[in-house]
Amino acid sequence: MRIAEISSPELRSNHGDPQTHLLTQIESSIKRLESQLPPSETLSSDLRLSLTQLKSLSPYSNSVKLNIWKLSYRLWNACVDLSNASGVKLNDEHAKLRQVSADLLFLAADVTGIPSPAFKSASFFYKTGVIWHDLRKFDLASSCFEKATDLISNFDTASISDLDERKLLLNLNIARSRTAWEVADRNISITLLNRSKTVLFGLSENYCALANQYLIFGKTILARNEVASVADALKLMNEALDLCERGLRIVKRSDESLGLKELKSKTLRFIAASHLQTDDFESVLKCVRVLRDGDGDSDNHPSLSVLAMKAWLGVGRFEEAEKELKGMVVNKGIPEAVWVSAVELYFQAVGTAGAETAKGIFLGLLGRCHVSAGAATRVVHRVIGDGVGSEGSKVRAKVVAELVSDDRVVALFAGDVAKERTSMHSLLWNCAADHFRSKDYETSAEMFEKSLLYVPHATENRNLRAKGYRVLCLCHLGLSQLKRAEEYIDEAEKLEPNIACAFLKFKIYLQKNEHDRAVTQVQSMSACLDFSPDFLSLSAHEAVACNALPVAVASLSVLLNFYSSGKSMPTSEVVVLRTLVTILIRDPLHDSEVLKYMKQAHARLSELGAEGFFGKGEVGTRERNWLAMQSWNIGLRTGKEKNYELSWNFYMLASGFYGAMLDGEMDRDNVMVCKSLILAVAAKIADEKERNATLLETEVRQAIELLDRTRKILLSSAAGPQPNIDQTTYIEPYFFFVHTLVAYDLYSRLSDTGPQQLHLIKSFAGSKSCNPRYLLQIGLISSDGPRSNLEVATYALNTCLSSLLESQSPDYGSVAQIMRKLINLSAVYKADTDDDAVYGMYRQAYRIMVGLKEGEYPIEEGKWLAMTAWNRAALAVRMGPASAAMKWMDIGLELAGKVQGMQTYQSCMEDFIASFKEKCKATNAN
Repeated sequence: MRIAEISSPELRSNHGDPQTHLLTQIESSIKRLESQLPPSETLSSDLRLSLTQLKSLSPYSNSVKLNIWKLSYRLWNACVDLSNASGVKLNDEHAKLRQVSADLLFLAADVTGIPSPAFKSASFFYKTGVIWHDLRKFDLASSCFEKATDLISNFDTASISDLDERKLLLNLNIARSRTAWEVADRNISITLLNRSKTVLFGLSENYCALANQYLIFGKTILARNEVASVADALKLMNEALDLCERGLRIVKRSDESLGLKELKSKTLRFIAASHLQTDDFESVLKCVRVLRDGDGDSDNHPSLSVLAMKAWLGVGRFEEAEKELKGMVVNKGIPEAVWVSAVELYFQAVGTAGAETAKGIFLGLLGRCHVSAGAATRVVHRVIGDGVGSEGSKVRAKVVAELVSDDRVVALFAGDVAKERTSMHSLLWNCAADHFRSKDYETSAEMFEKSLLYVPHATENRNLRAKGYRVLCLCHLGLSQLKRAEEYIDEAEKLEPNIACAFLKFKIYLQKNEHDRAVTQVQSMSACLDFSPDFLSLSAHEAVACNALPVAVASLSVLLNFYSSGKSMPTSEVVVLRTLVTILIRDPLHDSEVLKYMKQAHARLSELGAEGFFGKGEVGTRERNWLAMQSWNIGLRTGKEKNYELSWNFYMLASGFYGAMLDGEMDRDNVMVCKSLILAVAAKIADEKERNATLLETEVRQAIELLDRTRKILLSSAAGPQPNIDQTTYIEPYFFFVHTLVAYDLYSRLSDTGPQQLHLIKSFAGSKSCNPRYLLQIGLISSDGPRSNLEVATYALNTCLSSLLESQSPDYGSVAQIMRKLINLSAVYKADTDDDAVYGMYRQAYRIMVGLKEGEYPIEEGKWLAMTAWNRAALAVRMGPASAAMKWMDIGLELAGKVQGMQTYQSCMEDFIASFKEKCKATNAN
């Protein structure tokens, strides 16, 4: 039993011939392929299995080989029919079937009775390899080509006469070379091409095929645009050129040489392109000359003019390059794409200097052939260049403007060329925009005007034309050509009335200093259908930039009206109000307007809450502090200017802003609220005096309520700043003093608050915020005027006097002032009924003066004390009793002795006292 039968149970169970059985299976599979298209996915697998089993049953008889041969051809023909069927693409399954056919034929490659069986089998492998190559399965393709090569490698090439067999030898080498090239086995690839030179058999088509493959490889390398690879590309192209020349020397018939001549010209052109890539311009020109000076077969390929022009440009001979370019205008056989490309290249090399030439050549082309709108667009794109930053951009823009405004060029874009018209418009528009951004408004305006030539006047283009008019308005605004700008914006508004037009009109009125019209324009903006509040904010910025502050205020005022509607706004309301106030506080004459918007801010704060109005976090804190600080500062300034009514209002606003709860800064905020309220009430009272008016009782009680709010904060701060206490919670003693003064003044106006005055002063005197200077002022204020209070004045002055005397270096000027005031108060309010108390004051003054240096106690005050004390004895001298008279004269004399410059008075006093005593003795004796 055979080994195959032992390994195959199916064959052991088959009572027939195993080879015949497998061939029957293969035939059955082929029939299925012939009957149903496309083949099933398992067909190639079934055939491959049968083929494997058949291989194990060799050797075969010649009849079996013939049968195999027939089956292989049937399978191959079925694959050919399959590939010829419409809509069927080559795929891996198809290639596998071809592979099975080739492998099947390989089993019968030595069949008897068929001519050249090895070449036919090699042909199958070659064609299958080509399919695998096209499917980019290069390993399978290489395997097929190698099998084919092995089949025919032993044949003597000189003995091969069949044309197809000769072609197969060359094609197989070329195919193997291509596959090796694809897998980057460059050396093998070139070796196979060189080996192919031995199987050309003197056939022109073989020379052509091999030369073409050399050229293809050279072009592939050249396409990489790598200078280092150009030498390799040139080597391959020179091989191609050599093959063409050898072929032309061998072949005799003109029809056979035609293909070689075309390929030679093509190769020379690519060689010229290779030299151009390495800047070998002289070699390029040599190639061009060879092509143009051929023996009756000069090459007029369109690329020659481009190559020549590039070479002439490369060697710096611009006149020759220009001749080449102008020659294209005459040569009607040159396609549009070629001469347009040439114009682009020429301008790219020559730059701005060639702009006029490029324009002239293009316009010349219009007269001799049909030029498309697309070509015009390409030329314009090239002339425009790389934008404003490049050299001579302004000159190029001028040339483009002249070119695109030519009636012949404009006519190219009439009709059904919407895409090209859009492209041209975009080119001109973008160029204009670049010049606009670089502030070259003159060039920009010209380019925008030319772009409108490529916008049809149809209804659907109204918006685009309006947009063009608007940007032209902007250009002329930049040039300060306000009349032209207004004309353009009027045209734009006719086509498309919108907010952009309204805003540009506003800008024009601003620059014309027509502020009233600008304000009216701002107020009309909200009527536009596409209105956005952003334009009001932008209007305010423009107005500030033009120093048109009333217009800026009007813009922001209109903007504020939209916040109460609840609409979503791009900028917070507090920012708008802050901006308004910032503008207005530049001029103190606008304090009333500032007050209006500050009150509006406070009202919105009450409506929205602190976080809703100011914002959250640090942003909200900054906004709150800014408004509060501005209110405080304006209140302080207007107070100094004696505009107390405004000062009162601003201080009240400051207290409201500082009182807004944000970020837990209530300690500091309460301090500022307290200060603001104290100064607000002080301003209210000062305003009353300034206007010589009288506060209503309701106003007085309201002011007292405000002071009551501050009292708790004052008392907590009265201890003064301490090392472990936040200094921001400390209130300066001055504010406690002002609070005491204004509270005293207010309490004096109401009948039910009288006792509180003395309590108020005693509370202040007991605090650490108090000092003798403050008490002296309180004493003087409470002792004079229509709302004087003797009890308060006496307490304040006595307390002040005690405090001064307790000092290490008393202010004897203040002490003297207090002594005089106390003595006068007693004289006025007690009418000398308490003589001993008044005498005690004089005696106290004497004790104070004892021990002082001369002049330390004010001399005038000392004289006043001495003289008034002496004068008090006058009544007693006349009316008696004498003891009373002596008491006052003695204290007067003692005081005079302590005052510098009263020696004469003192002597007179002593004489009078002596005389008075003598008189009293005489009277007593009688």
